[in-house]
Amino acid sequence: MNSEDWNQRYDGDELIWTATPNQFLVSEVEGLQRGSVLDVACGEGRNAVWLALQGWEATGVDFSSVALEKAAKLAAHNNVTASWIEADITTWAPVTSSFDLIVLAYVHLPSEARGKLHRTFADGLAPGGTLLIIAHSLENLTNGFGGPPSADVLFSPDDVISDLSGLGLTVEKAELVTRTVQSDDGEKHALDTLVRARRPLSL
Repeated sequence: MNSEDWNQRYDGDELIWTATPNQFLVSEVEGLQRGSVLDVACGEGRNAVWLALQGWEATGVDFSSVALEKAAKLAAHNNVTASWIEADITTWAPVTSSFDLIVLAYVHLPSEARGKLHRTFADGLAPGGTLLIIAHSLENLTNGFGGPPSADVLFSPDDVISDLSGLGLTVEKAELVTRTVQSDDGEKHALDTLVRARRPLSL
């Protein structure tokens, strides 16, 4: 889907996603020192706004102008400020060593583009900064619920470790995690890939 497709999907006053932050984001950033954070493919801004509420200096980037308008409204509704960048994340890159936390939540690209994306945004981490990647797992196709139906855009924790290999990051967590979701058929269990990595304070 391109930006116009997403603009059409986001069109309307109601949020197409919940305003509640991702549960794994909440648990994984607990205890981190507040600083600057970049929410990649932020959509309607639920994670970036929540992080701003926790005291982070939040920036969200997305190629949907409609989503970013809704993100700005969500921030204003919560009486926080955040910066919003309209850009295609496959061609845009953060300034090297500029963010204390970078979050990629459910960003799904074909495998070759995915590796480049993960390395590009890892390069944006400041010394001591944390990279948090949360995504629908490849195992969802057979054992879980929800997410894209294409194996080429799904990935495992080991895939992310491979993407980040040689970048000097310390992988602190790489797990398959379960998320409970409500469906028309009742409660289901989605399987997610969760990877948290940190750039050393010095090499």
